[in-house]
Amino acid sequence: MQEIIAGILMSFDVVALYLVANNVKYKWLLAGWTACLHMIFPLIGFYCGQWLADLLVQWSNSISLLLLFFIGLQLLLSRGNENFPAKTLPIIAIFASFDTFSVSLSFGMLNLDKYTFILSAGISTLILSYMALIIAQKNTILKNGLLKKLAGLLLIIMSVLLLI
Repeated sequence: MQEIIAGILMSFDVVALYLVANNVKYKWLLAGWTACLHMIFPLIGFYCGQWLADLLVQWSNSISLLLLFFIGLQLLLSRGNENFPAKTLPIIAIFASFDTFSVSLSFGMLNLDKYTFILSAGISTLILSYMALIIAQKNTILKNGLLKKLAGLLLIIMSVLLLI
């Protein structure tokens, strides 16, 4: 059960990003790409093994922390009517998915069920990121920039929690 909950929780950083991305044409493609990344990175993490755990866990947490913080800061400082450039979203999806690697290393060391976690992370990311992209496009309330500021603040909080 903890693998399923962790898989769902791993998708929330992407949801926060995609809620403010209202100019995406190929929503299913981007959601699918992000879901695949949320399954590939944990699979790689599970198979890397014990000998990489200490070094990579330290660096991947630091990288995730910095990326989430600076993306959140950029969201807070941006003007309300700016959009993400659509071409950068697949790259942002890679960075937002990188934290699943360090989580899966921990799960691998605890001998938790990797396939349950990977499927949970992939399916929840696909569904939740697609819903966030649909909501971002259709909801006029989101276009005033308030949600972008809130998403930025949440990403900064997540980065601070990673630091702790």
